[in-house]
Amino acid sequence: MPAANTERANDSWAQPALKHFIEDVPEAARLFKQSHTSHIIGSGITAEQMVASMDSAGVERAMLCAWHRPGKSLTSNDEIAEIVARFPDRFAGVAAVNLEKPVEAVRELDRAVNKLGFKALRVIPWLWIRPPNDMLFYPLYVKCIELDIPFCTQVGHTGPLMPSEPGRPVPYLDEVALTFPELRIVGGHIGYPWTDEMIGLAWKHENVFIDTSAHLPRYYPPQLIHFMKSYGREKVLFGTNFPQLPFEKCMEQVRGLDLADEVRSAFLRENALRVFKLS
Repeated sequence: MPAANTERANDSWAQPALKHFIEDVPEAARLFKQSHTSHIIGSGITAEQMVASMDSAGVERAMLCAWHRPGKSLTSNDEIAEIVARFPDRFAGVAAVNLEKPVEAVRELDRAVNKLGFKALRVIPWLWIRPPNDMLFYPLYVKCIELDIPFCTQVGHTGPLMPSEPGRPVPYLDEVALTFPELRIVGGHIGYPWTDEMIGLAWKHENVFIDTSAHLPRYYPPQLIHFMKSYGREKVLFGTNFPQLPFEKCMEQVRGLDLADEVRSAFLRENALRVFKLS
């Protein structure tokens, strides 16, 4: 279990550190190089090593994401399910589907939730070069509402060398939230450089949330920290984007943000438990 002298946290965005990841997602190579974590991907780490790192940092649980890109499953839902089955108290599954085959995608999402026990769906717009208001997303939104799970996505510019336009919160995600007010939406990666747009959406829409993955806490935009401390206390979730950012470094820097106890608890853990409906 997490170290006794650290804050307990739920990481809203993580994935296994698999050796083949850069080969399968070459656009992300520069992101890992810029983050000084290319060596982790190059050698890979086991699920056991990942849990040990979580213990050291004080991360109680991580939302472990599958990956699918056009024409290829990179990390399948079944692979994620195997890891979750080995460490059921430490990981929760986040499904990936083939966006370009909507009927197949809806059936796979149903299987991932009802058979594998997954807690959310994630689709990354830049992988498909389609913003989240594209018609191919819409059957999945209806299914997420039916299954009562969140839809997780990336907002903001792309660290990987791909167009950033699909990650703009306004108008794309705003339109989705207006069309599907019951859909819980988690916008990962803060939304920078459109952070104010993302904060505006989280304030405007009851079921829109922000996770801080892919950004070290010392670099969180000041307006996001103000939002966390005030009227957005229930709207921001902690995330790392592991293995891009290490658990230990992120948790250490959260402690340096000088957050009140109730703000820190909501940010690190309570908001995620509520949004993902985790016990």
